[in-house]
Amino acid sequence: MTDLDRSGPDRVAAGLRLLPPSCGPVRLVAVDGHAGSGKSTLAGRLAAALGDAPVLHLDDLATHDEFFEWTGRMLGEVIGPLSRGETALYHPYDWNLRAFGPPRPLDAAPVVFVEGVGAGRRALRPFLARLLWMERGPEESWVRGRRRDGPGLSGFWDEWTVAETRHFSEDPSRPFADTLVRECGEGYEWLPGPRVTAGPNQIITHRDDSPAAN
Repeated sequence: MTDLDRSGPDRVAAGLRLLPPSCGPVRLVAVDGHAGSGKSTLAGRLAAALGDAPVLHLDDLATHDEFFEWTGRMLGEVIGPLSRGETALYHPYDWNLRAFGPPRPLDAAPVVFVEGVGAGRRALRPFLARLLWMERGPEESWVRGRRRDGPGLSGFWDEWTVAETRHFSEDPSRPFADTLVRECGEGYEWLPGPRVTAGPNQIITHRDDSPAAN
């Protein structure tokens, strides 16, 4: 294994910076996968490797009543401004108060990450520079998520898994992924996704030795 392979997220993040802009001046990178699959951890590591690049968590756009009906808010509050090179102002949802909070800025940085279930949905794909898919099955992901959130949210998870299954049945992301990211005991394995084949310009090689995500 070469030193380049061991750089892992750092090397992948550097490759993302070299992509052509996809949303105005922004390279919008989606991290999608099942709930509990490790999306937020991966997005955080890639963002940190780029000097704390902005990360939009789709949990801030979804609500108790609209798990996946946030496309309008995403297009209006985020995609529109970023496509014009402007700072986006979106209203994050407070899951405890069940209400939207004051506006939060999202800078039109060279690379902006969008992480969450449905980040690679049909309506967003035209604006994406890359779609990364966490390669972990739904049942295993949901078990991890339930364990993380505890028994107090078991009712929420019962509703969520039904909604997530329906969403991916109607609007799948994985078939359009550029890269499949598999969590390993030693770190991550980066594989070409269904949308692409490995080639000389492919920024993903095999695996890295960074600590495994939580």
